[in-house]
Amino acid sequence: MAEPDLNLLIALDALLASASVAGAARRLGLSASAMSRTLSRLRAVTGDPLLVRAGRNMVLTPYAEAIRERTQNAVFAARSLLRPPSSELNLSTLERAFTLRANEGFVVAFGPSLIAAAAKVAPLARLCFVPKPEKTSGALREGQADLEIGVPGNMGPEIRLQALFRDRFVGVVRKGHPLEQASEITPELYAAYGHVVASRRANKTGSVDEALEGLGMKRNIAARVPSFPAALAVVQVSDLVAHLPESFLINQPMGDKTGCPATLWSFELPVKTEAITVSQMWHPRLEADPAHRWLRQLVLQVCREKTQAAHAGKGQ
Repeated sequence: MAEPDLNLLIALDALLASASVAGAARRLGLSASAMSRTLSRLRAVTGDPLLVRAGRNMVLTPYAEAIRERTQNAVFAARSLLRPPSSELNLSTLERAFTLRANEGFVVAFGPSLIAAAAKVAPLARLCFVPKPEKTSGALREGQADLEIGVPGNMGPEIRLQALFRDRFVGVVRKGHPLEQASEITPELYAAYGHVVASRRANKTGSVDEALEGLGMKRNIAARVPSFPAALAVVQVSDLVAHLPESFLINQPMGDKTGCPATLWSFELPVKTEAITVSQMWHPRLEADPAHRWLRQLVLQVCREKTQAAHAGKGQ
């Protein structure tokens, strides 16, 4: 029996990852016509169309969807086998770009310390933070990200995760806001003010709204913005109230023991909300990779040091 052309595996991976002949051609540095001929060969070898026309676009067949992750893992394993065996990891000469999917709040709170800590021991390595518009394992499975940081959502059972720190929501207003002068912030007083919500979804409600609803109250959401920094910018120049993860305030200029900048004031929410666990997640194919292990340990160390220092600074 004739041996299969293993070069086709690389082309198959590119086609399944991009779901486009043109995209796969760009990825492999080939012409569109050469990629089209390769697709014809793959169809003959697999006995499946793999990519079919759907309007102006191409879509994967069910068989192609089913083998996409297996194909990517096979290519990754093959490339690892054909590299020289790695000696002990030398961080001083490590040239590698690591992609971390994280929301803007995490980047503001921990990004500067992570970048500085990495540069200190691995000056040629790069940390590339990218947004995470959705909680899925797609970027990890397809090799588009090395780490996903946040609260686990729709992750597959194969995804590895490690808890980094516990977080909670706190209220934030500008310094001098009437709430700062109140002897007690009750749910009624809290709900009486307008609120700015950091959310990318227009009508999403959360644990604060559910807790208020349980008390027969509803807050007035005067504005929605897409990020925590935007919410703080609104709060600083208005009487609106925001609630943000406490960790987001870690790297803000310290004004007092609240952990907020001098222009802001934070307070305990008058309703109960659940604490959240922020984790780092990765695909199992990177489990034993020495450089990836170093990155995971670095993220864990920086997050724990920053959160412990913040709690110590507030006498907790």
